[in-house]
Amino acid sequence: MKLTITNLSKTYANGVHALKQINLTINSGMFGLLGPNGAGKSSLMRTIATLQEPDSGSIQLGEINALSQKDAIRKTLGYLPQEFGVYPKISAEDLLNHLAVLKGIDNSKERKSLVTSLLHKTNLFNDRKKHLSGYSGGMKQRFGIAQALLSNPTLIIVDEPTAGLDPAERNRFLNLLGELSEDTIVILSTHIVEDVKELCTDMAIINKGQVLMQGHPLQALAEINGKIWRKRVDKGEAEALTAQLNVISNKLVAGKPTLHVLADHNPGFGFTQVEPDLEDVYFSYISKTNEELLTANS
Repeated sequence: MKLTITNLSKTYANGVHALKQINLTINSGMFGLLGPNGAGKSSLMRTIATLQEPDSGSIQLGEINALSQKDAIRKTLGYLPQEFGVYPKISAEDLLNHLAVLKGIDNSKERKSLVTSLLHKTNLFNDRKKHLSGYSGGMKQRFGIAQALLSNPTLIIVDEPTAGLDPAERNRFLNLLGELSEDTIVILSTHIVEDVKELCTDMAIINKGQVLMQGHPLQALAEINGKIWRKRVDKGEAEALTAQLNVISNKLVAGKPTLHVLADHNPGFGFTQVEPDLEDVYFSYISKTNEELLTANS
């Protein structure tokens, strides 16, 4: 199964150009879609999920045209949006059963078996009688995946699923997604680089409504190998160096700014070469587009 997105564009009524000629080919497995808040990730996910119409372009899932065969896509789609509501005074088991009825699963024995299986798969079986108002954030996200799996989807979309989760819940959730991706296309849309680092065999970076890169994370790392330089500095020094060098990231480590510079050769000023990680890949593309935007507006 393959998802092919071709020349997809979307401009909202307020003039925001959310998607600009998006082209992506996504195969089975876990696909990471990285980008900062406001990059266009949610707009792309909503369009794939048939929740909004693009202005132009096409989306093809196997033999299904997602724009003209919306019902066919919805039958094979599992979608967990960034914000989703649950009825607080109902148990997970009862709500899943209700949602299964709405999905057209009329046979009670088949429905009970499916609901039980999904509760086990998402590690919620022991809490199946608990009201959803008593669920933690991670448990609610796992319930969201359970409801998304009711239709046995071939495409699963999860939009910013780990935002606000503690580290243990985040790991449980990502492990669950990793297991699901063995047989389906799972699109993980996030601004958290660590979410993509370990699980995804393919990824893309999006910013300002444009795809900046697509490829295997290891391939992306290889392209900047030997080009990342690091130095811990004082605040005043950070500002001066940022004005002179291609600083792609600046974060506090033990209370002091730590700069990462992208350069083919040693930039001097006491920087030392370090092994790149996926954050360096991400920031190298994001900082470049931000700089281009500033230049265009100056």
